[in-house]
Order: sequence, then structure tokens, then C-alpha cells
Amino acid sequence: MTDGSEPHTRHQPWLQNFIVMYQALGTSKLDRQQAGSQPQDFKLLHQVYHSEVEFIDPLHHVSGICALVAYFKNIYTHVEHCQFAIHHVVESDHEAAIYWTMTYTHRKLNHHQPIKVEGHSHLKQREGMVGYHRDYLDVGAMVYEHIPLLGRVIKTIKQRAGE
Repeated sequence: MTDGSEPHTRHQPWLQNFIVMYQALGTSKLDRQQAGSQPQDFKLLHQVYHSEVEFIDPLHHVSGICALVAYFKNIYTHVEHCQFAIHHVVESDHEAAIYWTMTYTHRKLNHHQPIKVEGHSHLKQREGMVGYHRDYLDVGAMVYEHIPLLGRVIKTIKQRAGE
């Protein structure tokens, strides 16, 4: 097992491609065209993810590259800015864990102010590409806490749970 605590350390090619893509990720960095772009315009995803990828996050579960591209396309129509800072990488044979902080700005959340969310991803390699990607993160911190009325309720619940 390699503890690549420095994210710039050289990793297996499938993992290195994933890291490079996510560190460069932004609303304009997925090789998409202007408004009206089609899912196939997200070329970088096709270079990193296997055609039969399984992607899971707390809100979605999609299978296949076409479904993943459609998912990313939908997300990026609402996000004004998104950036990932990768802090720690642990890899072993055909899988890895990536620890990161995502900073994003959404048109309808937090009055257009940046939102930071820490999380990690479990990845598995398949035929030299990412074949499995599962994200673990706090959805309340990512979305719900930034919706006016619901946000206050979520924050109150978290405070009471911590007492």
C-alpha cells in the first residue's frame, strides 16, 4: 500500500488521471461547449471513467459513463464555480481513497458565497480507468444548511445532537 499523503506524488496512471482532472476541475474545464452543449462534450470524463462506471454520492447513484456525464452536465448548469483541493491520497493495488475539500458557488445557495465541504472518495480501477467512484460527504453542509428556512432547522438539529 502506498500512502501518498502528498497529492502531487506520482500514482498509478488511472489514479493520476483522476487526480489531475479533479485538481483542474472547474466550471470551464470539462471541455464543454457553450450553452446547449451535449453530454458527449464532457470529454475528460470519458478519458478518466470506464464506460461501465458506477458512481455513488449521498444524493445520486448512476451507472455507466453516459449517465455520469448527464449527471455532471446537470450539476454544472447550476454551479458558478467549483474547485477541489486534494489533501491526502492512499492507494493499494486497484483502489484508492482520496481526501479533499470542495469549494463551490451555486446560483441559489448561500447568497452566491463560496461553500466549502470536506469529503473523501473511494475509487476502484477497472481496465486502467476509474470503474467505481463513491463519495462520502456531509450533504447538510453541502446543500441543506444553505437553504434559508431549512438551513436554520438543520443547524439547530446539529447543535442539539452535539449537546
